[in-house]
Amino acid sequence: MKTFNEKIPGPKEIEKEIGEFLSKKFGDSVKIVSPIVLPQEDPSVDKGEKLEKGKPINFNMIPEDLVAYLDQYIVKQDKAKAILATKICTHFNRVKRNQEHPDGAGEMVGNIKNNVLMMGPTGVGKTYMIKLIAKKLGVPFVKGDATKFSETGYVGGDVEDLVRDLVREANGDINLAQNGIIYIDEIDKIASSSNMHGADVSRTGVQRALLKPMEETDVEMKVPHDPVSMIQEIERFRKSGKREDSIVNTKNILFIMSGAFSGLDNIIRKRMTDQTIGFGASINNRKQQFEVFRHIRSEDLIKFGFESEFVGRLPVKSVFEELSEKDLYTILRNPNNPIILGKKLDFAAYGIQVKFEDAALKEFAKMAFQENTGARGLVSAVEEALLIFENKLPSTDIQKFPATLSMIKNPKAGLERFLESKKDKKWDEMFDRIFEEEKEAIKTYFQKNREHLGRKYKLTLSGQRIDIAAEYYCRNIVDIDNTLKRVKLHYDDVKKLELYFFNKQDINIVLEEDAIDYIIEQIVSGIMDFEKFSNKISNDFEYGLKLVKEKTGRNRFFITKEALVAPDSYIANLLKDRYLPLEKKDLQQ
Repeated sequence: MKTFNEKIPGPKEIEKEIGEFLSKKFGDSVKIVSPIVLPQEDPSVDKGEKLEKGKPINFNMIPEDLVAYLDQYIVKQDKAKAILATKICTHFNRVKRNQEHPDGAGEMVGNIKNNVLMMGPTGVGKTYMIKLIAKKLGVPFVKGDATKFSETGYVGGDVEDLVRDLVREANGDINLAQNGIIYIDEIDKIASSSNMHGADVSRTGVQRALLKPMEETDVEMKVPHDPVSMIQEIERFRKSGKREDSIVNTKNILFIMSGAFSGLDNIIRKRMTDQTIGFGASINNRKQQFEVFRHIRSEDLIKFGFESEFVGRLPVKSVFEELSEKDLYTILRNPNNPIILGKKLDFAAYGIQVKFEDAALKEFAKMAFQENTGARGLVSAVEEALLIFENKLPSTDIQKFPATLSMIKNPKAGLERFLESKKDKKWDEMFDRIFEEEKEAIKTYFQKNREHLGRKYKLTLSGQRIDIAAEYYCRNIVDIDNTLKRVKLHYDDVKKLELYFFNKQDINIVLEEDAIDYIIEQIVSGIMDFEKFSNKISNDFEYGLKLVKEKTGRNRFFITKEALVAPDSYIANLLKDRYLPLEKKDLQQ
């Protein structure tokens, strides 16, 4: 036995002795694996500052601007757009103000967020609208399905995972994530069943689990049951020797819920009918769901199966209208519509240009309306009609495909006619006609939105410039946003020619608006690229303007479209104007 005076063996010695014992008893079948020794955290060392919360956000949008933006993409839903734009802008402007004035009333107890509840049938644009808003605001956005979450995470996922996903969408920037948007769809599916008693983990439990995040709580980025999260934490600890507290505060995260709420209209109708008994009022049971939903109250949602605390955290309610056949056609006619742009990209992948006749778009809308799934039916209608063309045309040398009404109504017969006479000039003529039809529709769109778009892109949309933008849109597969960005880019590049010419020739030229439009038109049409036009202007005007400057002392010249087309005549007229007064003087003598 060792006495207290004897040296106590260290870990390495103990490990060696045990290893030798195991080797003698079991041979090489049992070995000791040394554990990874992690750096020990010194309690005297400061853990470091926690991640800063409430970093000021850069937000200056007003509701009308956001509505104008949504109008470019969303058909109908004027009331819903106004409500969402107003409350979302108010939310983020309040966040900004509170962060700029931290000692103000924004920090008072009981601050209520403008969390939103959206109601309406499927396919009316609820998810699309929220995605557009998040993109416009530049805030991180995540979408979750209420049916996939549970109270504790052992069925489906933990509701706090949405917050963690928000950080991932923000590329790890917790400050940015704390000002994001969490959108939960199919929220009506977690309403408790009327015939169920007691807690329901997949329904009422999820509602309760959402209460704190919807108001304000701290969510740990580390997930105890996630091995990847734990391994990452160990790696960070090994490198730094410090434990980092990664916490996301949900105070400024906006929660938006949506659902179809089938059956809720019956609850609202019954309440309204009961309230009017004995007063001679009546309720029209044939009212559309939208009209009934407009009268919704919190008590209706509670009766539907939501906890009162949950309903209380959704103070803003927005009802979406059902889409008519005309609305579906308007969606397809919208130049920002992803369905038609998507199909153009599908055919372009095979080097085929496709143009859609207006009558064909109306037929798509008719087919989709019969499916009764809102805008989602448009995708099915378009795919069903065009699948046979998308399958066969890539095997041919066809480069232009005019999608006409007759082809859409009877795709098989239309394809056969097209392939049998594909060399016939009538198809090119038909394509060109649809091209011009589309161009006129785009010009009308620009004219209708001229003021808003001009202000947004800081570009004067003259008649000529609208024509150029429409031409660019029809020749390329782009939406309105990228069309005007491209035109503005060309405009800015052309204006740089003035500085380029001055630096090179020491002559000040000013390009008139018609000259700028002419240059952009040549570039957009593919007649000449910017570099070639730049060299052309230099060659056409360099010596002539130097001569005029030498003879007249003039050093500022206004270049019009006419001057670009006939530079020699322009130079000659400048010199003629210089000598004309002398000739008149000689005649008088």
